[in-house]
Amino acid sequence: MTEDQKYHYHVIRRAIDEIDAAGAPLSLEALAARMSMSSAHFQRVFTAWVGVSPKRYQQYLALDHARTLLRERFTTLATADAVGLSGPGRLHDLFLTWEAMSPGAYASGGSGLTIRWGWFDSPFGAALVMATERGICGLGLAEETGAEATMADLRSRWPEAAFVEDPDTLRPMVDAAFGQNERTPVRLALIGAPFQLKVWEALLAIPSGHVTTYSEIAQAIGHPGAVRAVGTAVGRNPISWLIPCHRAVRKSGGLGGYHWGLPVKRAILAREAAALDATG
Repeated sequence: MTEDQKYHYHVIRRAIDEIDAAGAPLSLEALAARMSMSSAHFQRVFTAWVGVSPKRYQQYLALDHARTLLRERFTTLATADAVGLSGPGRLHDLFLTWEAMSPGAYASGGSGLTIRWGWFDSPFGAALVMATERGICGLGLAEETGAEATMADLRSRWPEAAFVEDPDTLRPMVDAAFGQNERTPVRLALIGAPFQLKVWEALLAIPSGHVTTYSEIAQAIGHPGAVRAVGTAVGRNPISWLIPCHRAVRKSGGLGGYHWGLPVKRAILAREAAALDATG
């Protein structure tokens, strides 16, 4: 991630706070002034980040954005494959493959696994990435939770694993994951209980710029009465963004929770929706 991209993220993050506090749409001039930027510069920053105007972007960030997505871009997971909404190109045209680790690896707390980790810049702030030899097994976004809590959170998933700081080894797969090297496949290593794995697989079928509900996921995995358990499994997804738990919302249209902070969830959904509109 370049210095400009980092700068853009933090401008967007500050703008979200200002929009939330205002409670009503802000003009370009008012929002730019709160960012201590000229209107023209602020417009360029927004356009470079999402390809749409600040006015349009505020519409995506509105608190009822999830309801709009449910009306216009709701994905019924039972038919997603039939209509071509899932597949290798689902995530920013990247080739994503995944492999579930054996149930024993989860049950043993990761005993015998070597997990390499490093801190990286992402479009959504500081990201902690962890990987086994099979692929990325953890991705935490620390902008809201903080670096120390994010590290403790991911390490607690596999307490018996050996953790080795090794950002250089991870760099190629991280560049691929964040779209800076689109020719490299993104490999994921899913380590979880069988029920969690089913939920995470269902999340992978939700296309970028679309959402589904927790109840839809429960239906898709054959446990229609397990909506609450599905919500818990979504929240325990260790590979944020790549396994798009941010695309699961409440049936009422509320955003629901997000393990790494609701401002991050809103920013991700807004960016994906704007990108889809810009290319569509």
